Amino acid sequence: MHQVKNDSFLGKSTAQYMAQFELVMPKMGESINEATVIRWLKNEGDKVEADEAILEVATDKVDSEVPTPEGGIIAKLLFGEGDVVPVGQAVAIISTDGSAVVEPTPTVAAAPVEKPVEVIQETIVEAKVQASPVNNGGDRFYSPLVLNIARKEGISMSQLESLPGSGKEGRVTKKDILAYVKNGAPAAQTAAPVSTSAPVKPAASLNAGDEVIAMDRMRKLIADHMVKSKHVSPHVSSFVEADVTNLVNWRNKHKDAFQKREGERLTFTPLFVEAVVKAIKDYPMINIEVDGDNIIKRKAINVGMAAALPSGNLIVPVIKNADTKNLVGLAREVNDLAGRARSNSLKPDEISGGTYTITNVGTFGNLMGTPIINQPQVAILATGAIVKKPAVIETEYGDVIGIRHFMYLSHSYDHRVVDGALGGMFVKRVAEYLENWDVDREA
Repeated sequence: MHQVKNDSFLGKSTAQYMAQFELVMPKMGESINEATVIRWLKNEGDKVEADEAILEVATDKVDSEVPTPEGGIIAKLLFGEGDVVPVGQAVAIISTDGSAVVEPTPTVAAAPVEKPVEVIQETIVEAKVQASPVNNGGDRFYSPLVLNIARKEGISMSQLESLPGSGKEGRVTKKDILAYVKNGAPAAQTAAPVSTSAPVKPAASLNAGDEVIAMDRMRKLIADHMVKSKHVSPHVSSFVEADVTNLVNWRNKHKDAFQKREGERLTFTPLFVEAVVKAIKDYPMINIEVDGDNIIKRKAINVGMAAALPSGNLIVPVIKNADTKNLVGLAREVNDLAGRARSNSLKPDEISGGTYTITNVGTFGNLMGTPIINQPQVAILATGAIVKKPAVIETEYGDVIGIRHFMYLSHSYDHRVVDGALGGMFVKRVAEYLENWDVDREA
C-alpha cells in the first residue's frame, strides 16, 4: 500500500472544549472533497502521542496516514473502515485527560461549491472512479465504493435506488449494500448492472500450478486509469531518433562539478524536461485538456515524470511551473520528487496538476515504447535508452563514419485534438533541442 506521510494533513476543528477535541478529516489536495477510511491504526482507549498517525485513508489520488496534532487517549472513533468521510468531518474524539466522552458537535455541511472548468490532473495512480459521490440519474448519490460493489455483484441501478440506506440523509453505505448481497439480492430483471468502467471480463479459468495474486489498491487504480485513458482517447504515436552525442558529452563533462557545487546529481531527466518545456512553448496546443466540446489551453507548464516504486507500481510526481525553473532548479526538484516517491513520502498536491508527462523507458533498457496518455492530458513522451551506434557524419571534407549516441523519442497523443502534424512536429522539436545542445554551456 502506498502511504503518504504529510504533516500538512493535520486537522482540528475549532470546537475545542474541556480536555477533548475533534480530529477532523483533513484536506488532502485541491479537488478532493472526501476520503475513505482504510484502516484504524489505533483503537478506542489507546494512548497516542502528538503527530502519531491514527488512521489510514484513501482518496482517488493516493493513500495517506492521518496523524493527530495532540496526544491523549482516543475516546471515540466516529467512523468504521470503508466509510466515506467528507473533508472537515470529525473522525475521532481524543481526550487529553481521560475524561468522559463528549459527543462531537454536529458538523454543518458547507454549501455546494461549483467546480471550476479546470480539472486537476489525475496521475497514473489516480482515479478509478470519481472521488465524490456519484449521481447516476436518480435522486440519490452513491459513493464510488458502493458503485463498485454494485457493479461487481450485478446489482442494477433500479435495485440500488430501492435499497434502504442507513447513512446520512438515507445514503447507502458499504454495510447496507454488503448486507443486501449477503441476504441474497434478487437478480436484476429490467435494468442493466451498474457500470463505472469497462465491461466486466469473464472469469479466467485456472490450471494446476497457477497462482492467483490479488491486485493491491494502487494496481487497481493504475489498471482502471489505463483502461479509462484508452477508452477516452484514440491514441496515435510518432517516433523520432535523436543524435544526443553533444548532450551526453556535455553531461559527462559537467556532472561531477555540478554535484560538488550544487549537492545534486545531474541526471538526464532534467535535461529532457528542459527540452520538453521549450517545445511546449513552441507548440502550446500540446499543453491542453479536453472538456466536452471545448479545449482548455493551459497557461502553466506542469511536467509529470513517471517514477517506478519499489512495489513495482508507478506514480507521477509533478514539477509545477517547470518553465520558470533553470537547470539547477529542475535537477533539484527531479531528485527530490524521485527520492520521496521511492520512500513513499510524497504529498497529494505533488502528484496532481500535471499538464504533460514524460516517462523514461530507457531506464529499463528499452529503446522505445508506446506510452498511454495520463488523463486528462492529451500527450505523453517516452524517452528510450541512449546507445552508441555507427553513423554517417557530414564534415566539410566529406562524409565519414563515426560512433555517436542515439536515442528514440516516442510520442503518444490524443487524436481527438492533436493531429499527426502537431504530434509529429512537437516530438521532432524536442529532438532538435536535445541534438543541438550547446557544448559550451555552463552547467
